[in-house]
Amino acid sequence: MAWHQLSVITDEVSAPVLADYLTEIGAVSVTYMDAEDKPVYEPPLNAIKIWNSTRVIALFELAAHPAVIRALIAFEFKDMPLQNWKQEILEDQAWERSWMEHFKPMLFGNKLWICPTGMEKIEPNTVCMILDPGLAFGTGTHPTTALCLEWLATQSLQGKTVIDFGCGSGILAVAAVLLGAKTAHAIDIDPQALTATQANAEKNDVLAQIHCYLPENFSNEMADIVLANILAAPLIELNQTITALVKPAGQLVLSGILTEQAEAVSVAYHPSISLNLPVIHEDWCRLNGFKAA
Repeated sequence: MAWHQLSVITDEVSAPVLADYLTEIGAVSVTYMDAEDKPVYEPPLNAIKIWNSTRVIALFELAAHPAVIRALIAFEFKDMPLQNWKQEILEDQAWERSWMEHFKPMLFGNKLWICPTGMEKIEPNTVCMILDPGLAFGTGTHPTTALCLEWLATQSLQGKTVIDFGCGSGILAVAAVLLGAKTAHAIDIDPQALTATQANAEKNDVLAQIHCYLPENFSNEMADIVLANILAAPLIELNQTITALVKPAGQLVLSGILTEQAEAVSVAYHPSISLNLPVIHEDWCRLNGFKAA
């Protein structure tokens, strides 16, 4: 099936209004794209931040008439700043498989392979995690996840218990168990993340060792290692909750932090956790350290 894709650039105030109207007149999906390559790294809590110059992209069934849609928008929003209209026919395709063409095996710490299905790496002294794109964030391609995987691949995890706080796809929980951890507890506020984690655990034959929870259902038991790859603001806000999950003398790994936010996060966890200097990858960093015994 083919689709009409119609897009236009407007400002951050107009974009949500236009998106709602496009949905109202029959768009099957509406998405936003940065029109000027100015990324928004982390909005305030409970806020949705978009770009000052935003391309609003709408997908319509082929029976729709783009000229009529543009005329309706022009009539409805006479004063809205709209520029650089684009219109094209979008052929249907297997989007997941198309995405996977750009997802290749990745090696972390010379020990941990992350591979899509059918591209598994079986090499001496390494473990291979099978991971395909799915419902939740986390494939190892983003610097925040890569920093955590690099750390896990350099640790002795035999017999350890692990908490993956904000588990997303479950990539860190599954990787920890494959690398020798006894048990991993995966926690996320999004039920889809827990579904994705369970699916990835089953795909890698570690489902029995990974337990998934919404935060309100977790008993707050402590673990030898706690990984929290979320964002700086919630890391700071939840510092007491996260610290309480780490056993005395246990290790804490924090990621999802922009380099300029590292000091604020470190201060929030002091003095309970002694954090090392940040490890930096692109604009992001990882903080890790030990809890006082």
